[in-house]
Parts: sequence; structure tokens; C-alpha cells
Amino acid sequence: MKTPFITPEGLEKLKAELDHLWRVERPETTQKVAWAASLGDRSENADYHYNKKRLREIDRRVLYLRKCIDDLKVVSYSSFQEGKVLFGAWVEVENQRGMRKRFRIVGSDEINDAKDYISIDSPMAHALMKKEVGDEAVVKTGAGEFVWRIIKIEYQK
Repeated sequence: MKTPFITPEGLEKLKAELDHLWRVERPETTQKVAWAASLGDRSENADYHYNKKRLREIDRRVLYLRKCIDDLKVVSYSSFQEGKVLFGAWVEVENQRGMRKRFRIVGSDEINDAKDYISIDSPMAHALMKKEVGDEAVVKTGAGEFVWRIIKIEYQK
């Protein structure tokens, strides 16, 4: 089960996606379906079938986004977060071999396109929660246990 948190930036992206789908893509696709249907025989009409499928995909995503936006809890920056790894933190970690990673801990609905975001529900995020700079976190995965040391914690203000 996913944690229902989202950053303010993540919520704005979801709202923008919903607006684009509803105001731009859906009307365009509906128009294409109507045009393709007007050509007559739909059984072999690739435009008709493709755009009907696309319309169903858009409608499914719109329903999902509307539900998400209503159910998600926006977590904004607060000064009490400073110094600890909590939701929304940018964290830099280093393993025992000197490999460094930097990422932001966000809600699962925010990680789609961002390579430097990890879900709050991930093993790494769970291991890092409430830790401070200099602390070590043991990340337990199916491949084994990995130790990461926290180098830096920042928040977007």
C-alpha cells in the first residue's frame, strides 16, 4: 500500500497533467474518433480503433488523477524537518565503496519521469527516515543488505 503524500510541486504537475488531458488531448481524440466514425465501416478502420483505445486510456488516467488529487495529502516544507531525513528531503548518500547518490524522497505518484526521485515507500527511503547527517542506514532489499552513510540533507523551501 502506498503512502498518500505528495509535495506541492508534485501536486501542481498532476493538476497540469489532468488539465492538459481534459482540455487538450481528450477533445482532440474525440474529434478524431468522430471523424473516423464518419468514414463508414468501422471494422477495418485503424484510425477509429486506435483513437477509441486512446480515448479509453485518457479517460482512465483522468479518473485516476481526479481520485489521486482528492486523496493525496500535500506535505509542504516546515522548519522542524531541518537536519533529519523526512518526506520531501534531498538526500546525498555514500556507500562503503565511495559511490555517491543524490535523490529526493517523494510520493509514489511523483516518480514517473524523474530519475533523481525515489518513492517514500522504497526500501532506501524507509531506511533513511528520521536519520541525520553522518548516520548510517542499512537498506534491506531482495539482493541483500547495503549500508549507506548520509552526507547531506536539504529541503526545497
